[in-house]
Amino acid sequence: MAHGQETAIEGIYEVCIGIPDPIVAIQYWEQYGYRIGQVGELSADAAEQLYGVNSFLRSIRLYHQNVDHGLIRLMVWQNPTNQGLGLVSMKVKGNRWATTLTADALNILNHVEDAKAAGWPIRYTNPYWEVIYNKERKSRPFIDSAVGVREMLLLQPFTRQVLFQRFGYTLPHYGQIDRNAALKTSQFTHMGMIVQDDSKESLKFYEEVLGLLRVRDDVETSYESSPAGRELFDLKPGEKYIVTAFDDPRSSKSDLMAARSGRLYIIRFPDAIALESQFEAAKPGSLGMSLYTYRVRGIQAYYDRIQASPAQKLTSIVENEFGEKSFSFIAPDGYFWTLVDS
Repeated sequence: MAHGQETAIEGIYEVCIGIPDPIVAIQYWEQYGYRIGQVGELSADAAEQLYGVNSFLRSIRLYHQNVDHGLIRLMVWQNPTNQGLGLVSMKVKGNRWATTLTADALNILNHVEDAKAAGWPIRYTNPYWEVIYNKERKSRPFIDSAVGVREMLLLQPFTRQVLFQRFGYTLPHYGQIDRNAALKTSQFTHMGMIVQDDSKESLKFYEEVLGLLRVRDDVETSYESSPAGRELFDLKPGEKYIVTAFDDPRSSKSDLMAARSGRLYIIRFPDAIALESQFEAAKPGSLGMSLYTYRVRGIQAYYDRIQASPAQKLTSIVENEFGEKSFSFIAPDGYFWTLVDS
């Protein structure tokens, strides 16, 4: 799809997190380098119009250094609709999680183990070694450099995170680590969703309607091939999932060094696997990670495009809690989205 100057979309703008206590949440995310940016509110009527939730809403947008994507919106609902995804398995339809680059995964693991020892509700994996690029390349341990990542899962009642540390390579536009942050972490680099759609029809929406760049497609991960995938996504022997990734259009399908963060990872499980549906626990009004937003230039053009698409429950264009033009809809795969005018 050709994009003129009038319309443009970038990487995922915000991960929106329903929280009961803003002070605790702000303190937590400050350790990852986030800071308070904007604060705004909506009446119950206005929140119902934009988010389908009849509750007064106060939101706090958290910034990370000077980046323009991968931000956090803390949403404090006067009357939350449910407790959210909590510690449920990553292997459910409706699941959402956000991934962060760190310079020190072991330090984060230290905090995780302290939290577990203190009796916190927490679910996690140790940092698994994964070779992501050039998997076929035979490297000689201790002689050649080890090129890959350590990645770990961290689930808490109001956050669902994957953290990864790179070894042997860098990507200049994919995650900016704040070295002064306690946990030496970047903004969110990519966000994930779980679907079941063997036909892949629902994927077309992100490419053809939203205009995102499909950069990886049909990348299979099986129980047998990936210890990390096996534990992160509760795979049973013989099970697999398939990854498709959508990027900011300025990213690249072929030039790894041009890859940009703000990526949307859609993980498809085959229709033959019985998956629980948790969409109700992962949309606005829910506690925890319950919404992703994209910022767009030319919001009316996007509205018209989405109105002509198979998306459902399209709202009017109204002002959000920060006074920005916004509208919401449910994509063909069942996920709730909000677009924000830039």
